Amino acid sequence: MNEIESKIKLLREELEQHNYNYYVHSMPTISDRLYDEKMKELQGLEADHPEFFDPYSPTQRVGSDLSKEFEQVDHQYPMLSLGNTYSESEIADFYERTTRLLNEPFELVAELKYDGTSISLIYEDGRLVRAITRGDGIRGDDVTANVKTIRSIPLKLRGQGYPKKFEIRGEILLPWVEFERLNKEREIQEEPLFANPRNAASGTLKLQNPEIVASRHLDAYLYYMLGEELPSEEHYGNLEFARSWGFKVSDAIRKCSTLQDVFDYITYWDIERKNQPVATDGIVLKVNSLRQQRFLGLTSKSPRWAIAYKFQAEKAVTRLNSVSYQVGRTGVVTPVANLEPVLLAGTTVKRASLHNADIISELDLYIGDDVFVEKGGEIIPKIVGVDMDARTILMGEKVVFIQKCPQCGTALVRSEGEAGFYCPNEWGCAPQIKGKVEHFVTRRAMNINMGPETVDDLYEAGYVRNVADLYTLRTDDLLRLERWAEKSAQNLLDSLEASKQVPFERVLFGLGIRFVGETVAKKLAYAYPSIEQLEKATLESLTEINDVGGRIAQSVINYFADDRNVELIARLKSYGLQMSLREELLSMRSDKLKDLTIVISGTFSLHSRDEYKSMIEQHGGKNSGSVSGKTDYILAGDNIGPAKLAKAEKLGVKILKEEDFLKLLDE
Repeated sequence: MNEIESKIKLLREELEQHNYNYYVHSMPTISDRLYDEKMKELQGLEADHPEFFDPYSPTQRVGSDLSKEFEQVDHQYPMLSLGNTYSESEIADFYERTTRLLNEPFELVAELKYDGTSISLIYEDGRLVRAITRGDGIRGDDVTANVKTIRSIPLKLRGQGYPKKFEIRGEILLPWVEFERLNKEREIQEEPLFANPRNAASGTLKLQNPEIVASRHLDAYLYYMLGEELPSEEHYGNLEFARSWGFKVSDAIRKCSTLQDVFDYITYWDIERKNQPVATDGIVLKVNSLRQQRFLGLTSKSPRWAIAYKFQAEKAVTRLNSVSYQVGRTGVVTPVANLEPVLLAGTTVKRASLHNADIISELDLYIGDDVFVEKGGEIIPKIVGVDMDARTILMGEKVVFIQKCPQCGTALVRSEGEAGFYCPNEWGCAPQIKGKVEHFVTRRAMNINMGPETVDDLYEAGYVRNVADLYTLRTDDLLRLERWAEKSAQNLLDSLEASKQVPFERVLFGLGIRFVGETVAKKLAYAYPSIEQLEKATLESLTEINDVGGRIAQSVINYFADDRNVELIARLKSYGLQMSLREELLSMRSDKLKDLTIVISGTFSLHSRDEYKSMIEQHGGKNSGSVSGKTDYILAGDNIGPAKLAKAEKLGVKILKEEDFLKLLDE
């Protein structure tokens, strides 16, 4: 082993250990800065020496920015759901039934029931080879690329003694702190908020961009092992082995010998779970002995040897004082209930979302009502009902959704198929104008050094009425504002100048076209490499792009149909902003696969699936996840899905091996 290879190996081992300390034990032994420096050093060495590439290297956890279709895979062991109960008496029934069926002593293992999305991990020779979602219990989606970005899931096992092949199941979760951060970002971008961490984790795991998955810092707890050669005949023992191999196994697991042990566990965790870093919604009881589990067997839906007990959702009653309305940058008007402060799930709640006019109508609210507010698994408080028994003839006005914009007085409109009302006066409504500017300057868009307060100051001073006005600012203008000095003014102007180098796809995102988020903006930019091409796009051609449906396509058409937007773009272009893809990206494009739809299936040796998908898009082709009459080719690797192969043969779809596909591109 030469010096470079030895250095790479040492860095990988160091970083794997630090990942284990931080993500599994929550006990970092190195500063974030030093960790980042070591990671950067390893990335540099691997880039300079591709001959030492290892798919299990810590550098591979960051995820690629290429999208990925999911293949469906059969579960070797069906992933059944557990029977649920909210009643301690039903827990007693389960205990008595198990006692009667076994007719011998037994132990139960009590565990927290994590509120995330189920996952099955398959390991061979100590390495993660596949990660599959629950799906319908019989088949699930292969999300291995996304799961590899989760740092608490080992890519290679520690220690020794693990079976040659086994499966371990668990729950993928979004920690509370990440959930709050993600929702704050979505709120700023006026994207729909996730109702709870479970939905956020599930949605994240199904994203077709592992780079975004990596940025959301998912976590995972593992809780059940399956296989032919497990190290222990006890469920608890197998989890202890799993812990020693590097898996994150909850410290809350307990063995219970009596029914009272179970009730004590429930009582303790009904309170203590609120201090957990991730969402929990109950406990799970499992018979500890695998022999006894096999004897008890399964029903068609769930195992007889396990049951889940769900905690009651937390509610509080408080007074509805008023309803206010907020206007976002896209004009959507959101009603907010202002409440008498009440303590709920460890925090004081003063406001709750009412979502839209339909929710208000269903609740039949009056000012002064005593309302039920709930969190439960939801971190965002919501009103779930009214205490009708407390209503009197002295109640205030009935809550009716407003008809006019609370900021500019314009009559609100509601598009067909949408739940919300919005103000159409986007060029004259102050919150919309300021919101568009705030969106434009964010780090993910133009990365201009200003916050909401600065935007508000510039608007109130009359300097900025749209994003193009930012590029007309002068030092003298800024010095007339309060709290501004030469240095701060120059910093802003330098930031504006630097933003002229921001790539086209981020400029497109920064324009704030309704429904065009960061990922869609990138897809549009690659499909239409210049703003002029996008302006001429038709509804039909737009909807042919992956992830661009009719609603997004129509929004793009509507945007360019407004002469004011066309003029705005012309001004931005004249100020030097990037309105086309960079030359190096354009030089790699061709029309060799133009109008061809290609399905990728199987595993490959010459390039990864992501790389092949990128090649297809670069050369004008369209990726598809399923075989249909519109499919031109299947790019087939080893272990091609049998269903896809059968359908391809039935439809007469031509099958290309890796070498054939690469020759096609070379011709």
